[in-house]
Amino acid sequence: MKKTSPFLIFCLVTAAARGASIDVETPKTITADKIEYDVKAETIKTSGNTEIVNQSGQRMTLTDSYLSQQGDSLSGNDIKLWLGDHVYIESDNIVREGNETIAYKATFTACDNCDVYGDAWKISTRKIIHDMEDHMLRFYSPVLKTYDIPVFWLPFFEMPDPSIKYKTGFLMPDFGSTNNMGTQINLPLYVNFSDTHDLTFTASYLTQENPLFQLEHRLNMAHSEFRTNGAYTHNRAGENRWYIFNNDVIELGEYARATIFLERASDKTFLQKYGFYDDQPYLDSGAKIELFGQSGYVVADAHIFQELRSTSNTHATPTGNILPNVRATYQTAPLFKETYLTLDADVLGISGDGTASQRLIGDARIVSPWTLWGGNRITASLSARYDVYNFHNSQMVDASEFSGLKDRFLPSGYVEWGLPLFRVTPQWTQVIEPRARLTVMQKTDEDQFTLNNDSAGTFLSDTTLFSDNRFAGLDLWENGTYADYGVRYAAFNDKGQMFEAFLGQTYDFYDRGYTNPNSGFHNGASDYVGRLSYNNAEWLQFTTRFRLAQDDMSLRHIETSAFIGNSKNYMNIGHIWSQQFIDENTVDENINEVTAGIGIQLTERWAVRFNAVYNVTDNRFQRHTGGIFYTHPCYYLSLQYRRDNAIKYDYVGTTTFQFKFGMSINGQQY
Repeated sequence: MKKTSPFLIFCLVTAAARGASIDVETPKTITADKIEYDVKAETIKTSGNTEIVNQSGQRMTLTDSYLSQQGDSLSGNDIKLWLGDHVYIESDNIVREGNETIAYKATFTACDNCDVYGDAWKISTRKIIHDMEDHMLRFYSPVLKTYDIPVFWLPFFEMPDPSIKYKTGFLMPDFGSTNNMGTQINLPLYVNFSDTHDLTFTASYLTQENPLFQLEHRLNMAHSEFRTNGAYTHNRAGENRWYIFNNDVIELGEYARATIFLERASDKTFLQKYGFYDDQPYLDSGAKIELFGQSGYVVADAHIFQELRSTSNTHATPTGNILPNVRATYQTAPLFKETYLTLDADVLGISGDGTASQRLIGDARIVSPWTLWGGNRITASLSARYDVYNFHNSQMVDASEFSGLKDRFLPSGYVEWGLPLFRVTPQWTQVIEPRARLTVMQKTDEDQFTLNNDSAGTFLSDTTLFSDNRFAGLDLWENGTYADYGVRYAAFNDKGQMFEAFLGQTYDFYDRGYTNPNSGFHNGASDYVGRLSYNNAEWLQFTTRFRLAQDDMSLRHIETSAFIGNSKNYMNIGHIWSQQFIDENTVDENINEVTAGIGIQLTERWAVRFNAVYNVTDNRFQRHTGGIFYTHPCYYLSLQYRRDNAIKYDYVGTTTFQFKFGMSINGQQY
């Protein structure tokens, strides 16, 4: 017989019933197979399975119990104090002292019936104190057991009970190796200010380098959210190395929003060396304000960049800071039928490296779509754009430097035709649609202005066809007359399966100036571009984009991605191959890169995953990662590695390892 003096105080009505449940005024409940109340002794006796619930909702189960009306004594068998669906304390002796429930020679587990082999983990301890005021569990001399095998002992340990969603305290540490800095041990401290405000501070010990300190801060308010994370170390070379990322979003009412963002690092390699790098080529700091309307949109933003690449080709990569950029667009209601007018404005300032430029762009466009007999679709558009630029020591297209004002007028228009043809069967719906567009622009070679001020050149692809401007930005403008044409085929069914194919080409009616031999554009007919995609809505997704030489249909460029499997067992493959030319007749080294990933669910709980990026041209891995993962309802663990072959300044890639272990209680991870 297990005896206890419990934390429960009951106000009972006289009752004796089989299968009875007595609800009290506070409310408090006793449920048992049989309940007997002794009026004279003011005691309750239950027979069989018994459940007692106190005012706070805490539950106790036992069998054949005996308790007084005032709750100052209780006895029973198989006493378990339940703190969650699978969480309980089992003890020989449980007593109540004020707000504390004390269990002696107790066992705590959150794995009740979670594993056929027994409790995956449990804690046996000399004493457990459950403080019902601060909802903390305190363990004295606890021993952690895995399937009844002792694996870890501590003199003292505390944790919040499952009723607490957030609680200040240390989280489970994790271990790993670092890039030439030895073993790294991360000890995170979680600090909770409220349900919407918290932070995590992590102190990292490195065996071959000075300690690293990390901070993550999170704050949600009624109409805004603030996120900040960063890290700092004073390394053994006497350098202060750090990074800080911040992103704040503030709702300014129903029609306005402000964003403040900050990305900054002490140097180009800190993020990569300490494992915070995510292949970003630069860091971006600034602010943005957005204004929304039913038919209009205005955004004003500013950007200050920090370059992380070891080299930057200014002919392909815009340089300098953007201070400011203001864009606005407005679309009218239909003027007649489906015809509408759009008005756009763009203000941009770029400065850096002793150069600066400011531009003002205004554009008005009228678009008129029509559906005619036989399903023919005709869309006509007229546009007038006017640009004003102010340059300071800016490099022009002819490589000269210029300071002063320039302006240009760029009228254009297009007519587009399409004819979607449908065929419907009980199994599939098929669509074939030929499409063509003729675009007419003023020829303005002499007014192409600066050398890629905000434009990264032009590259022909299936997404470039049927666009107003085939350059990536606005400073360089595709002008003259050209035609786009292609045909699309698609088939789909009610099961979600889909197949699509597209092939198209563009034709320039004017002699282009200098054309990058790798762009796919030529004088006259361009290369052919296309795409193929298939999705069987179950285990396969496939997409490929390609470019074929216009003279002999040889392959010039192809990008392919495929996903095979499901969320547990899968393989994903990506490949890019592009033939490169120094000039029209001189072949350069091709771009050839493969990315691959695989995931295998070995058992219900064990899984392995692997990802790699392989440079076929250089015959070497750029990066590969992998790991083994175990997920249990009550805990999780993983062992992962990462191999980085990058070399940049003081960073030399190497192999790193990381081990993680944590407990899960009622779905919450610790």
